[in-house]
Amino acid sequence: MSFSIGKIKIQTPVALGPMAGVTDRAFRGICREMGCGLTYTEMVSAKALFFKNVNTKQLLDADPDEHPIAVQIFGSDPDVLASETQKLAQSGAFDIIDLNMGCPVPKIVNNHEGSALMKEPKLVKEILTAMVQAAGPVPVTVKVRKGFAGDASGRVTVGADAVEIAKIAQDCGVAAIAVHGRLREQYYSGKADWDCIARVREAVSIPVIANGDIFSAQDALNCREHTGCEAFMLARGVQGNPWLFREVVAALNGEPVPQRPDIDEICDMMLRHMERLAQFKDDHTAPMEMRKHVAWYTTGLPHATSLRRRVNATETKEALAELIEEFRREVKEHGV
Repeated sequence: MSFSIGKIKIQTPVALGPMAGVTDRAFRGICREMGCGLTYTEMVSAKALFFKNVNTKQLLDADPDEHPIAVQIFGSDPDVLASETQKLAQSGAFDIIDLNMGCPVPKIVNNHEGSALMKEPKLVKEILTAMVQAAGPVPVTVKVRKGFAGDASGRVTVGADAVEIAKIAQDCGVAAIAVHGRLREQYYSGKADWDCIARVREAVSIPVIANGDIFSAQDALNCREHTGCEAFMLARGVQGNPWLFREVVAALNGEPVPQRPDIDEICDMMLRHMERLAQFKDDHTAPMEMRKHVAWYTTGLPHATSLRRRVNATETKEALAELIEEFRREVKEHGV
């Protein structure tokens, strides 16, 4: 089961949503091995790229074999976004260029970027027109929210809703749209509005990627039935759980869902993840960044609280590996 964005064929209809500090090269590779069809970089500032910020450039690090891959950029200046879109398209490193219109973080929104663009449909039309023209044959996509703000019933009352933005995007030549079924003011609380995603799916002919509240294979099946979408974006649900990709892909294909990973597979994955971080970054950074991943990988497991406490005081790769092996033994020998 595959789908396409423009001329880009994607082997499985499941994408890894961009998450700051999470979807780096190390984690994207793991998710691809688990069945992810399309990966996204972490969100990158077009303005920072324009001014050649060194730290921002590191966010573009990708494996030469990591295809298809989308680079997600954010900004509000049509000229800057077009300029950086052209450079990224001509680099040949990315198959798709995505505009972020969903980030709810105040420092982004207060700069009229991310989900703040949902309030300015005329500017959105200007931005997307410029980006599509600058990208040439490389598809441009956009990720949006249900809307910026709404009333008690969930109806969008500030700016445009996702349906209006989707129609604008399609008219501008955008190749696909991902919709997170929450208002900006909800952040990640409450329930994702799949009805909103269904309305977008009915309103446009370009692919619509459903995002929000897909934490299991059954959730993906329910979302497909509810929205009519053929592609799905997983984000928070795969933090510490890249196995969700293989489970969702199996379910969507009508195949038996693989069993949940046992303690050996979980510990082996943590060790592999750390080695990948060390390979693409360095031995000092790897254990620091693994702290949050270890917490996610071990959520709900016995002895996890003790492990997390010790991991947060660990600064070397070797010490972290030793703690993971000790955790493996503890769970096997003593269980709960």
